[in-house]
Parts: sequence; structure tokens; C-alpha cells
Amino acid sequence: MEDHKIVQRNIALQREWYGEPLGDRVRRLVVAFDVSQANLADVLGISAPMLSQVMSGRRAKIGNPAVLARLIMLERKVLTPEVASGRREALQRALEDVRNSKPSVTRDNLPVDIGRSAIMALRRIASPDDLTEAAGLLDDRFPELADLLRRAGKRA
Repeated sequence: MEDHKIVQRNIALQREWYGEPLGDRVRRLVVAFDVSQANLADVLGISAPMLSQVMSGRRAKIGNPAVLARLIMLERKVLTPEVASGRREALQRALEDVRNSKPSVTRDNLPVDIGRSAIMALRRIASPDDLTEAAGLLDDRFPELADLLRRAGKRA
């Protein structure tokens, strides 16, 4: 298979597995934390060349679940008021917290956005109108499930 076809396939797999290409997610973190890609790789616990390969689509996935967990931890920290303030000390503290973390990844605490994966799966099997209608049927007894169906039914 030609290189550009492999990259396209890997990026498509990243969209399916992670909701979007990993390059997009990593670039947002580089900007949010004002760090180099190499520095971010160190925080995540992955080599800089490996991170580059994942970002460019030459590799499809992050093989180490702890690295993925740290990536998600950083994405969540961006949403905190301290980090969102952009203060250098808050950014550094957040990076150090993640660098020093020892995430344990088990079936019970998968660090992935299950909601996003579920939404993508629902969109593949049902139309937006059907998802919205199903949400209405579940509102009274299962409001969280209804909310997930409603989110999946929204047109992008």
C-alpha cells in the first residue's frame, strides 16, 4: 500500500477510535500549554518520534493505554479555570501533575470518551430523526440515555 494511502487509512481509523485525528488533539494541547511537541511527548510518556508518527498518521494508534490516559487528562485540565487562565505556573503545574501521574487503565475506568464513541456508533445505525424520536420515548425513565440519543441525533 502506498504511503499516502496508509496515512489516510490511519487517520480514518483515528477518527473512528478517538473521535478525530490525534494530530488535531495533540496540536490543541501544544497550543493550550504553550509547549513543544517534544515536551508534550515527555509529559505523555511517549517518545517524540512516536508522537510525531501518530500525529502525522504514519501510525494509527497510541499503543500504551497510560499514554492515552495522560492525553485525556491534559485535555480535561485545559477546561479547568486555572489552566484556562493561561498563567505559566498553572500550565506548568498541570503538566507536572500529568507527567507524574501513574494512571491505571482497567475495563472499569477506560480513559476514553465513551459518549463520543457511542454517538458515532449510533449515527452509523440510525437516522438523526430516529435517534431524536427514540430519545423522546426514553426521556421519563432513562434521561441520560435519552440525552445521548439526542446528542447523536443532532446534525453536525
